[in-house]
Amino acid sequence: MNDNINENFRWLSMGLPEDILRRKLCGDLEGAVRLIDRRLADKKTPEALRRCLTAEREMILRLPGDYPYTKEEALRKARERIPDFTEKEFDERVDAGTIRWIYQNGEQRYFDRFFETLCKTEAGFADRAGVVMRGAESAGGDSPETRRLKTCIRQMKEEGAVRRRIRVRASLRVKDEYFVPGMKVRAHLPIPADCAGQTDILFEEMTPGAAVAPGDALQRTVCWEEELMENHAFVIQYSYLRTAGYQNLEAAGTAESAAQTDFSGRGESLTPSEWSSLTREEAPHILFTPYIRELALELSKGADSPLEKARRFYDYITLHMTYTYMPSYFSLENIAENCARSFTGDCGVFALLFLTLCRFVKIPACWQSGLITEPDFCGAHDWVRFYIAPLGWLYADPSYGLAAVRAGDEERRRFYFGNIDPFRMTANQAFQAPFTVEKRHWRADPYDNQVGELETAERGLRYEEFERSKEVLLCREE
Repeated sequence: MNDNINENFRWLSMGLPEDILRRKLCGDLEGAVRLIDRRLADKKTPEALRRCLTAEREMILRLPGDYPYTKEEALRKARERIPDFTEKEFDERVDAGTIRWIYQNGEQRYFDRFFETLCKTEAGFADRAGVVMRGAESAGGDSPETRRLKTCIRQMKEEGAVRRRIRVRASLRVKDEYFVPGMKVRAHLPIPADCAGQTDILFEEMTPGAAVAPGDALQRTVCWEEELMENHAFVIQYSYLRTAGYQNLEAAGTAESAAQTDFSGRGESLTPSEWSSLTREEAPHILFTPYIRELALELSKGADSPLEKARRFYDYITLHMTYTYMPSYFSLENIAENCARSFTGDCGVFALLFLTLCRFVKIPACWQSGLITEPDFCGAHDWVRFYIAPLGWLYADPSYGLAAVRAGDEERRRFYFGNIDPFRMTANQAFQAPFTVEKRHWRADPYDNQVGELETAERGLRYEEFERSKEVLLCREE
């Protein structure tokens, strides 16, 4: 059995004992941890429950950091930018699920990024706050970012494919207040995977001593191990060629109606083992729960092809759900099902729901994630690849589909079923895969890796304990 502590998350679906769950839900977090410690000290506790409790304990300890605000503090934060923002407006968004909260010691505490959620998803709110959102997914309707994206999509449709030469510089650094001279650290940064649509990968500059993972690593990283006498950043600069080919799925969805040029791994056939691995459950978040089963069957009823089933799943998410920034995935449980219940999520949450629904109806689907790499924006992002014979591999980006809905752009929404744009860096091709040089301690994100990880000899650092940066230096049409 793998002794990597992060593997304990695979047992989350065992569930908390009822007495511990009640304490967690009502916000008695100290009481929940105390009872977990009692169970972990009890030799009668089964191994599966022990592993679940080990992960839950750390999740509970991290919850308060995601929900720091009382209601008064949250209102004060909003009113710093919108003085006339009312308590009624706040409460309406809480009821709508766009302002997340939990109980802590019987008091409601609110998510630290609630304000950013409202700015991203409500154009009127962003205007009132005087906030200009960056990146094509967030910028809204008629912005330079969305105009550039629409031009690129039109070019893909007319020419069959587009290419971008992209250069990125990324770094990690321990925050000064957590630095101790002589501390031993291990740093991990995501780097481009050798995958369909992503070629000519060059590592142009990096801090000495780096170990570069193989190109086909499921979560590809560069890793450094060092005894830090001075607090310096770990830096890598890389470039690659990104090719995005267009699949025309607007007609009947047949091979004859699709573009035939092979730019994204089309034409590949799956082996039986690949088919099996890409249609199976993967605890704790890709699970065929009773609700997921019923939802998938309801949505796909009467669909006469796998492509139509996948399209219905995509339409359901993009036309009915609401984007919200999410707490750290470290603290989330049963992500796909909870998205299907709450109708809220972010790019990774929507991707997991789409992936899970596809896998249940035996459509092979895999996770992809990394960065959005626009000329003037670099951000973390997740999406999905799914396989439809005889077309081969297709893409789905429900989050970008939702952004198109917010912008009133139906053509763009339809594009992101089957296709993605070239402004991407794919580092990860599986959800919850270990690094080649495994992290010894808790990861900041145990499932994905978009901005990097740092650990000392004693523990994994949390996001608030280290600095990370990422910048697009070049995004040129080829």
